[in-house]
Amino acid sequence: MRFFPKRRTNLTEKSVTIGTEAAPQAVASGTAGPRRELSLLDSTSIIVGIIIGAGVYQQAPAIAQGTGSPLWFMLIWVIGGLISLCGAICYAELATMYPREGGDYVYLSRAFGRWAGFLFGWLQMAVVRPADIGVMAFAFAMYARQLVDIFPQSVTADPAGNGVGNSLPFLADASLTVYSLGAVIILTLINILGVKEGKWTQNILTGVKVAGILAIVGVAFLAEPRRSTDALAAGGPPFVVALIMVLFCFGGWNEMAYVAAEVKNPERNIFRALIVGTLAVTGLYLLLNGAFLYALGFAGVANSKAVAADTVATLFPNFGGQLISALVCISALGAVNGLIFTGARISYAVGSEHRAFAFLGQWNPYSGTPIRALALQGILACALILIFGSFLELMLYAAAAVYLFYFGTGLSLVVLRYKEPRTPRPYQATLYPLPVIVFCAVCAFLIYRAFLYRPIQSAVAIGLALSGIIVYWFSRLLEKRQLAQEPAA
Repeated sequence: MRFFPKRRTNLTEKSVTIGTEAAPQAVASGTAGPRRELSLLDSTSIIVGIIIGAGVYQQAPAIAQGTGSPLWFMLIWVIGGLISLCGAICYAELATMYPREGGDYVYLSRAFGRWAGFLFGWLQMAVVRPADIGVMAFAFAMYARQLVDIFPQSVTADPAGNGVGNSLPFLADASLTVYSLGAVIILTLINILGVKEGKWTQNILTGVKVAGILAIVGVAFLAEPRRSTDALAAGGPPFVVALIMVLFCFGGWNEMAYVAAEVKNPERNIFRALIVGTLAVTGLYLLLNGAFLYALGFAGVANSKAVAADTVATLFPNFGGQLISALVCISALGAVNGLIFTGARISYAVGSEHRAFAFLGQWNPYSGTPIRALALQGILACALILIFGSFLELMLYAAAAVYLFYFGTGLSLVVLRYKEPRTPRPYQATLYPLPVIVFCAVCAFLIYRAFLYRPIQSAVAIGLALSGIIVYWFSRLLEKRQLAQEPAA
């Protein structure tokens, strides 16, 4: 079995034609563009930092209920890791073939035409990426409020002297909103300042969250186990829903592809970051959930309302909850920063290829970042936070459309094997076509489940994606008019 490439192939840095249609001439003004400043450590930190957010802490009890036994509880994390690894293998071949900004946008464009890449970029730019950032910002806000409540709740009293609740209930939501908006705005500004600022922020946050996970594991195995003798709570999700939750916890392994043009030695480091990052997260998840089982027992994990806090409380009963809240805050901030860093590169790729969005295809030569793409992304994320006010709805409403495009990216690997057989492939997918079959089958299944559980939201998301056809038609019309007005060479 071969995972690492046998030889190193030099890749050209020149722009290439996108898809089956000739791409328009460069629309970004000036010669500034992405510079290769991300090392293997930086690239791996992006992947690990985005994947490990707040999901593993929030979803573990429900996943335990859905599996029904400690053996399957651990195996389902292995299954999730293997599925993610199949996707990473597919993306590794594509990203080393085309080490450019934009990831799926580039692959879909080359395989199916510019329209396919545009629809992906349109949905990511207008809906999905701002929503993903908002989801993680809400997760940060929920735990940050437990540490420091900006607007403490006022409690009134009845004639008997008993507290009857918050006299200003909107203040609780105000705290969530302020924390969420603050996280998005501050981290967007850091990334606007420069690539170095963005990547070091990511490295630090990722390092702290990994250290925190290892600390939880250490506490769990040092303390006396506090096994629960209670029966499993009724009404848990079925196994298939538990698997969907696990895959949500693994979401983000493909983010490396969006910043491929900024990775040093891309023919080697892109592949290594994708594989090492995915395997590292799988190992950390197994350690963390194994620690939960050892400290609390299977029933204790399944019935827990705050599984990580309960685990730490076995050794630090007085302030375990505060420690976990701080750790989850850092984990969520790492995910927010990573999503901001990579997401703006998708908008930049769209702007650099389509004249209607040329204002986004500007790379600032001083900061070395796509400032306009970062700013627009931050504004849209803040708008969704204010509109939805809930991380759950933000998470659910675009799932079907997201997996539809991931399915298309998996197929693009097969298409490009036949369409562009002579394009240098520094890495070829191991065990091809098995990873493609597994990855595409899982994507198709998740699309089906998304429509089954959230039919209206899923239909709206697909409709938003398809509305990009109108925008694409307008963009092509604008390009033709502008080309017709330009003097002949």
